[in-house]
Amino acid sequence: MQTIFLDRDGVINRNSAPGDYVKTWEEFQFLPGALAAIARLTKAGFRLLVITNQACISKGIVSWTTMYEIHARMMQEVNRAGGHLEAVLCCPHLEGAGCGCRKPAPGLILRAQAEYQVDLGRAILVGDSVRDMQTGAAVGVPTIMVLSGIGQVADLQGTSLSCRVANDLAHATQLILDRAILPPHEPLGIQGTLRR
Repeated sequence: MQTIFLDRDGVINRNSAPGDYVKTWEEFQFLPGALAAIARLTKAGFRLLVITNQACISKGIVSWTTMYEIHARMMQEVNRAGGHLEAVLCCPHLEGAGCGCRKPAPGLILRAQAEYQVDLGRAILVGDSVRDMQTGAAVGVPTIMVLSGIGQVADLQGTSLSCRVANDLAHATQLILDRAILPPHEPLGIQGTLRR
C-alpha cells in the first residue's frame, strides 16, 4: 500500500504567527479543504502518517501530554470527516540539538519505515517548506510543497530539489490521485501548475 507522509503545520492546520506554536487544541485550526483531502486519500487506499517538528516541547512551551491531546483530537476530527491518520511521529528537539529526527534529517521517516513497515519506494511526502522537501530527498521519496504554510516558490530557486508545487493539501491530493508526481530520480526542478 502506498504511504503519504504529511507535515502538520501549514499542511493540515494553520501555522501560528512566526515564533509562536499551536499550544492547545483551541488554537488548532484545520486549513480549508484539509479534512476533505485526507478523507479522499484514505478512501483511495493510501496510508497517511504525520511527521512534524515540535521544538515547543523542548522549549517547555507545550508538554508531551498536551501534544498527545492535540494529536488525538486532530485524529478524531479526521476520522469524523471520513479520513484516517495511522500515526503522528513528532520530533521534540531544538534546532541544532544534533538529533536525527528533526527535519530536514530523515529520522522520522526512517522510524516510520521500521515501526510501520513503510515501503519508501511507494511513499510521497507533502510539506510546506524546503526543509520538508530536503527530508524527502534524503531518503529518495518524491515530494510536494504546498503554499498554504510558510513555503514559497522562491524558496526553491537555486536548490537542486525536485518537487511538485501545489496550492494546498486539496491540490496536492488531486496531483497524487492523478499520478502527477515525479519519481525521485528525475531532477527536473520545480513542476506543477498553480491554480489562481
